[in-house]
Amino acid sequence: MSFERNINAFTHAPVVRDAESMLSLILEYGIIPFFENPIPGYSVEEHTLPECWFTDDNLGPWDWKIHCVQSGQIAYGKFLWGGKAAFASVEFYRELMNWRRSLPRYATTDDQARILDYVEEHGAISIAEVRHLLGIKKAAADALIARLQLQTRLVTGDIVRVYRGADLSYSGWQRSSFCTPESLFFDDADIPFPGYHPVSARTVHSPAESLEFLQAHIRSLCGPVAPRTLEKLLG
Repeated sequence: MSFERNINAFTHAPVVRDAESMLSLILEYGIIPFFENPIPGYSVEEHTLPECWFTDDNLGPWDWKIHCVQSGQIAYGKFLWGGKAAFASVEFYRELMNWRRSLPRYATTDDQARILDYVEEHGAISIAEVRHLLGIKKAAADALIARLQLQTRLVTGDIVRVYRGADLSYSGWQRSSFCTPESLFFDDADIPFPGYHPVSARTVHSPAESLEFLQAHIRSLCGPVAPRTLEKLLG
């Protein structure tokens, strides 16, 4: 089955200058890393105006990602390049999920299963709740959640801004909660929210075909990419 297609228009993707244009870029690309990586030009960072990054009055994409997550249209989490932050539309995340969950090396451990059981019961989990559930330190809790995101079993469900100090200033500190992609995007979700349009978690592709679909899509975006690089990106 061939998935090659010509979408050279993506080479002229809109420049990111605000939250709305960032969301548009993500939806246009389908799946894209947050930060610069070994594939030149293939990141939200590289499509963002330099003056929009962490100025005195503008946190840029670091803050705009909250709008993107809360739109209900994209997945955000640490699911590319072995656990680096990335975004994906529901269509492309579903293909990644179909591939990634087929791999034996991404089977869940006992501690990960306990986290997933908690999420099934409560709907979401925070790092603080992981620490309390398992009696572990923050670094270990972060690592478990990151691994579950790489497995495509959890995504970022929500992000809230944290205001600190006597003047309750916001300097970019955020707190995230995590939930299953099924509960956010797919048709077994229990709690609809504004903008929620469930689709089936099932794809017409086999896991191997999903991988081929994603590889062909990224090549159509970025031009020739070495197989080893794609393996590191999607594996």
